[in-house]
Amino acid sequence: MTNDTVTSDSVTASIPLSTVDAWWRAANYLSVGQIYLMGDPLLRKPLDREGIKPRLLGHWGTSPALSLVYAHLNRVIVEKGVPTIYVCGPGHGGPAMVANTWLDGTYSELFPDVTPDEAGLRRLVRQFSFPGGIPSHAAPETPGSINEGGELGYSLMHAYGAALDNPGLVVACVIGDGEAETGPLATSWWGNAFLDPRTDGAVLPILNLNGYKIANPTLLARIPEEQLVEFFHGHGYEPILVTGGFDGEDPMRVHERMAAALDEAYDRICRIWTSARDAETLADRTTEKPPVIVLRTPKGWTGPVEVDGAPVENTFHAHQVPLSGVRDDPDHLAQLERWLRSYRPEELFEADGTPTSVLDALRPVGGMRMSASLHTNGGTVAPLDLPEITPHAVPSDREGGADVGATGVFGEWLRHVVAMNPSTFRLFGPDEVASNRLQAVFEETDRAWQLPTLPTDEHLATDGRVIEALSEHLMQGMLEGYLLTGRHGLITSYEAFVHIVDSMFNQHAKWIESASTVRWRKPIPSLTYLLSSHVWRQDHNGFSHQDPGFLGVVVNKSAEVVRVYLPPDANTLLVTMADVFRTENRVNVVVAGKQEQPSWLSLEEARAHVAAGASAWDWAGTAAPLGLPGAEDPDVVIACAGDVPTFEAIAAAQLLRERVPELRVRVVNVTDLMKLQDPDHHPHGLSDEDFDALFTTDRPVIFAFHGYPSLVHQLTYRRTNHANIHVRGFIEKGTTTTPFDMVHLNDLDRYRLALDVLHRVPGLEAKPGMRRLADEWNQARTEARAYAYEHGEDPSWITDRRFER
Repeated sequence: MTNDTVTSDSVTASIPLSTVDAWWRAANYLSVGQIYLMGDPLLRKPLDREGIKPRLLGHWGTSPALSLVYAHLNRVIVEKGVPTIYVCGPGHGGPAMVANTWLDGTYSELFPDVTPDEAGLRRLVRQFSFPGGIPSHAAPETPGSINEGGELGYSLMHAYGAALDNPGLVVACVIGDGEAETGPLATSWWGNAFLDPRTDGAVLPILNLNGYKIANPTLLARIPEEQLVEFFHGHGYEPILVTGGFDGEDPMRVHERMAAALDEAYDRICRIWTSARDAETLADRTTEKPPVIVLRTPKGWTGPVEVDGAPVENTFHAHQVPLSGVRDDPDHLAQLERWLRSYRPEELFEADGTPTSVLDALRPVGGMRMSASLHTNGGTVAPLDLPEITPHAVPSDREGGADVGATGVFGEWLRHVVAMNPSTFRLFGPDEVASNRLQAVFEETDRAWQLPTLPTDEHLATDGRVIEALSEHLMQGMLEGYLLTGRHGLITSYEAFVHIVDSMFNQHAKWIESASTVRWRKPIPSLTYLLSSHVWRQDHNGFSHQDPGFLGVVVNKSAEVVRVYLPPDANTLLVTMADVFRTENRVNVVVAGKQEQPSWLSLEEARAHVAAGASAWDWAGTAAPLGLPGAEDPDVVIACAGDVPTFEAIAAAQLLRERVPELRVRVVNVTDLMKLQDPDHHPHGLSDEDFDALFTTDRPVIFAFHGYPSLVHQLTYRRTNHANIHVRGFIEKGTTTTPFDMVHLNDLDRYRLALDVLHRVPGLEAKPGMRRLADEWNQARTEARAYAYEHGEDPSWITDRRFER
């Protein structure tokens, strides 16, 4: 693909609307052909049963409006020379988008076997929703696409993310009125509050009110027009209304209105840009509101008006396949042929199947084509410029370092990431950036904000690099749009509430997986979550804020895409984040606490540990170091993953060292969770040999885990010693309580872990003094809870205990 550049060849005189209509008819013809035809794309012979696909799949209802918008945007691009990309929101808009990208010429360039002639047309129509072919959405296989549209609701937020830091770019986003009923889309209208017209592009929302979703009318199509106008005024837009195509209206009248609407919209956008860039102060800027086009057209426009005596066009019956019996019903077959021929294909394609030269005037040049824009294929941004982490490292606990909050230390480094990448990195969060202790970034930048401000506001600026709104959907969606167009970012969230975007994560992971199989798709920067305020330290929020289940959602996706990290302290978090910021085509999930905790590892130890992903911490146990010549296997392995479980595991090992000194204990920390899975299922998985060396083949493993215990079993079920792995983790016991009582509630505390060792090591429980020791530890648990419930804090013998070797 080539870059978006305006050349003298791409700016011409006014294009006749008859040419726009011809393009629109050609795209409609190809959309219908993709849904129905097995071959003979030019209808050189009468249609028969064998010329129809055996399984009719696809969605016709939204296609005419999508192609209408595409044709008219091409006219604006050619005439005005404004780089534009097209975000397709309506679900299953694939046939229209594929048709238009083939007419653009891009499809044949990227898929040389789908040539711009009759042979290519034959492949084009046959492959759609066909085994071994292409999906029905605007999937990664569709040139120019950054929004698949399989799951509705994300188009407008993707558009706003794409416009950030892309000055001069218009992101045209077509929104289906069914899609507009989803929660994510409903909050996306506020994306205009974050775009700075001096340094960002513009989003042009185009709401297509075709009146129906699968089987019901849509809400926005049925409210009074004045109420609809008020709706958009309230969200900060100036609506431009285009209505037409009903009751057999001549499409040329609709073309006239649509052309005028787009000219008005682009002129308004350019005035807003110019005013903002020329103004010395905010007060000098124009008060014009950004445009939104409301395009009201019939569902399934230009398709069958009625079928078997029942109305179809402008009803929900036009949503998918209006004529479903064409292989077996001669009347349906004849109606389909009349429908296809109504577009007058003989005017649209030459004898050899190439598009008529009349359409050449409507085809932008090179990278100005929406289907060939670099913005839709990874952009042109270089890797992040990352500062060195060494100045931000902290002394380890064993070096006399003080307890620190890991995310606070990371925030100081992140401030420099923002400074060194002033137009290619952004931080997104649902009003939790400061709460998650990343407030150091505000020493370098502010929150992006285009709305009025008050003297009492803090860290708001039109050019801020942090975007916060209390919608995880909007924050992730804007970040996805930013990443999909080649830039870099991070989203931070409370761990429990990241579940809100479970499905968004799922869709993005699927996009990455699918895109990696498309040879011309460039890699994109990874989507990275930093989850803090996690399950174990919700001291004042309680049970509603306690859920580590996102990890289980993530690990079920493709192993080539997902990574999960549980850095146990500040230095490992620094090393982990520096690593994940360099990755591409990944979803990285990093869980780290914001509360003060020990720093277990020096920076060099942290580098080695993160590189290994899982390693024995010999200083924390009593067994001989792993790999030492003649060293025996330990009696027990205490494993841990997550900062709080690590704290309790080390404390448990210390209890055992003090009270059962003859016991050989190995402490293993896992920071890369996918190391637990076998390498046949995940590329990060430890080899069986390395896993067995670390966890042994036959000794009990007491595993203190950040999340739900079942996840460790899911990941390790193929390992030799799986039967001896006993996991403690979150078991849905939570409330507003002290840190130690929280782990106590879930049987993850140090005493419970040490008691598990007494119980699981063969013969240990029966040895003299062990029953008394077990009673003592059980009593300590009871007394710790009683103290907390009386005094409101954990007792000093819990809080003051330090690691001692």
